[in-house]
Amino acid sequence: MTAHSSRLEHRSQDSLFGDLIRIALAVVLPPLGVLLEVGPANKHFWINIVLTLLGVLPGIIHAVWVIARY
Repeated sequence: MTAHSSRLEHRSQDSLFGDLIRIALAVVLPPLGVLLEVGPANKHFWINIVLTLLGVLPGIIHAVWVIARY
């Protein structure tokens, strides 16, 4: 295994760990998971706030979708 492939594998593991943390946060507080993924200036953050206000489940579904997509 070369140093380059080792760095790529490490980055992939960090990305997976970060995604899992964001998904866990999205289940507890959906806008927080989306905020950490896309930032406050993104339309998905504001859509998630509205969906969460309408119902927690739509907010969670949208948050997990955004995290998985990006």
